[in-house]
Amino acid sequence: MAASEIPCTVSVIVATALVSIQGFRQPYFSDRYLFSVREILAGKEWHRMITAAFLHADAAHLILNMVTLYLFGSLIEQHLGPARFLAIYFAAVIGGNLLPLWMHRQHEYRAYGASGGVCGLVFAFILLFPGASLSLFMLPIWIPGWLYGLLYLGGSIYAMRRQLGNIGHEAHIGGALAGLWITAAMQRSAVQENRMLFAALSAVGVVLILYLLRNPLMLPLEAFRRTSSSPLTRKPSKPQKESAEVDAILDKISREGIHSLTAEEQAILNGVSKKIRSRAESRRPQSDLII
Repeated sequence: MAASEIPCTVSVIVATALVSIQGFRQPYFSDRYLFSVREILAGKEWHRMITAAFLHADAAHLILNMVTLYLFGSLIEQHLGPARFLAIYFAAVIGGNLLPLWMHRQHEYRAYGASGGVCGLVFAFILLFPGASLSLFMLPIWIPGWLYGLLYLGGSIYAMRRQLGNIGHEAHIGGALAGLWITAAMQRSAVQENRMLFAALSAVGVVLILYLLRNPLMLPLEAFRRTSSSPLTRKPSKPQKESAEVDAILDKISREGIHSLTAEEQAILNGVSKKIRSRAESRRPQSDLII
């Protein structure tokens, strides 16, 4: 495929490669333009919502994203034109950053990479070409596009819950759904021809986003569900019971001293302390995340 046929796809790839290489050479350059919750919300540096997509962790990260961008972006640009390709890509980049911006708004979070925009192109492709088959997670296994979309969303949630890799999976989800929905808005005929596909992907996506917005720490589902029972008749939940036990132990310490605790009370206090430390560490990435 000639570069003249897909000028915007080629331009985005070249610009991303040049900026990423500059970031490899000068880390302070990356620090100025990567996605950082603190700088975006407190410093009002909103440009980071887009510039982070032009930065990558290393050559392998860059190549993987750019190859995928070329494969899907070139087809979408040929099918919809340069302007709509750019609209889908950058809407997905922004959408991919909005979700982690909300989820991590109360603590330090930094990331870089074009995966949000790339995922948006993949889901745009699924809507535009539902009959095409895609490779499952880079393996030689080809499955229908609609099944790939559902497995990708489910796999991202599983990876987030398991904290697999130093990867910003929430940006993938946000970018994928932004790409799907902006494509649907621009190409309504595709939605009419594939209503079930669009409805299924959208429904799963909305449920996942609502869950992540309500439960950014990925707590068990019991903490997310609401119950209609009366507060007067409702049995205390495990966290409530645990909190009451800790309060009673702390009161005992203030009255009689820490040496008055029984072995069971000390075990309860140590267990809660470990949970708090573990949760705090899971909220704070040790290094910049890859998206």
